[in-house]
Amino acid sequence: MKRILIANRGEIACRIIRSCKSLGIETVAVFSEADKNSMHVEMADEAHWIGPAPAKESYLRAEKVLDVAKSSGADGVHPGYGFLAENAEFARAVQEAGLIWIGPKPSTIVDMGDKERARDIAKASGVPVVPGSARFLPGDLAGLDAAADEVGYPLLVKASAGGGGIGMREVSNPSDLVKTVEATQSMAEKAFGDGTIYLERYIPRARHVELQVFGFGDGTAVHLGERDCSIQRRFQKVIEESPAPAFPDHVRQDMAKAAINLCHHERYQGAGTVEFIIDAETNDFFFLEMNTRIQVEHPVSEMVTGLDLVAMQIDLARGALEPFDQSNVKQQGHAIECRIYAENPAKNFMPSPGKIELLDISKLDEDTRVDTGFRSGDEVTFFYDPMIAKLICHAPSRKEAIEKTLRNLSSLKLSGITSNIDFMIEVLKHEEFGKGQVFTGYIDRFKSELINK
Repeated sequence: MKRILIANRGEIACRIIRSCKSLGIETVAVFSEADKNSMHVEMADEAHWIGPAPAKESYLRAEKVLDVAKSSGADGVHPGYGFLAENAEFARAVQEAGLIWIGPKPSTIVDMGDKERARDIAKASGVPVVPGSARFLPGDLAGLDAAADEVGYPLLVKASAGGGGIGMREVSNPSDLVKTVEATQSMAEKAFGDGTIYLERYIPRARHVELQVFGFGDGTAVHLGERDCSIQRRFQKVIEESPAPAFPDHVRQDMAKAAINLCHHERYQGAGTVEFIIDAETNDFFFLEMNTRIQVEHPVSEMVTGLDLVAMQIDLARGALEPFDQSNVKQQGHAIECRIYAENPAKNFMPSPGKIELLDISKLDEDTRVDTGFRSGDEVTFFYDPMIAKLICHAPSRKEAIEKTLRNLSSLKLSGITSNIDFMIEVLKHEEFGKGQVFTGYIDRFKSELINK
């Protein structure tokens, strides 16, 4: 493989380009009108315009992206995360065009993309799942009340085709069920082209812990340890760390075994993430979903293992990666990732697009990692996710990792837009976070202490 088209934008496109350069592989970027002067366009060996700013008219135009891949002489396609990354039809089209798809098999994307089907596969693999219902199609709510009673309140209404917190709404009162289901179905239809939903038990004091896995496609797989992603707002992650703090070793080991069992059952190929919800009171864990792509938070796993997951994806796809066993994966120290967003925490984390007057990382520790797709003078638009950068710090212990992250967040200079940097500093300084007593409702519980209004 000599040339790869990256079907994405922003920081993940830049991150993939860096791994390609280290492997001696040329890169082809695609860009929308809003991204014509973007960092990933400048970094790539070649770049092609694919449409207007809205994603549905550019980055989601599978046929246009594939046309560019073929006309540019690319050998393979890396989808990154989001957009077309978990689109099985696009993956098949890439393969049918004679190009290499750098990701799991299309059949696996189908299996794991349908949340109900994924739950059934998890059960068959011996993995515990959160109590949930069958699917409900738009306009067909027969049996909804009975299903909700069986699942139990509080519950979550979840889009079958959704992921990453999008298409997920909590219901505590039966009187709110129908309107919440209809609203979620409408949103899911617009966002994913599929309005199907299902109900799932909501665990009030829960932790969100996930296993980074890598399968070799032959039934064997390894994991790179777990990540705790419990610090969230609106069901979307803000701070991630590895290993999970204040977590019993026997639960850690049982979760890893469950994740690998799922990979064996599916004959998983490439990088993926098996996500679990943990009852913080009992430490019981349940399968949530499997993401068949590289994750936003993959750098924390790379920092504690020293492995390059993107390079591994590429090497596996081109037949240059020999399978290895779990004993070859060494985890050392502790890593923390902070997602820096253009948003206003005091206004319910509302996106705050605008021009970045200054983004200066020159004062950070040399070994601090910053993954970004922005520079001083760039514009954060309302067309895409407002994440500006990810700051990742690694240290021998969690306490040292927290101190290092605080020091570097304070040293990073960002002006021209409102960001969540001060908010994340408050989270990292908070007493309960220091104890490792994290849970998905953490931000809501301590909001008044974390946000300076």
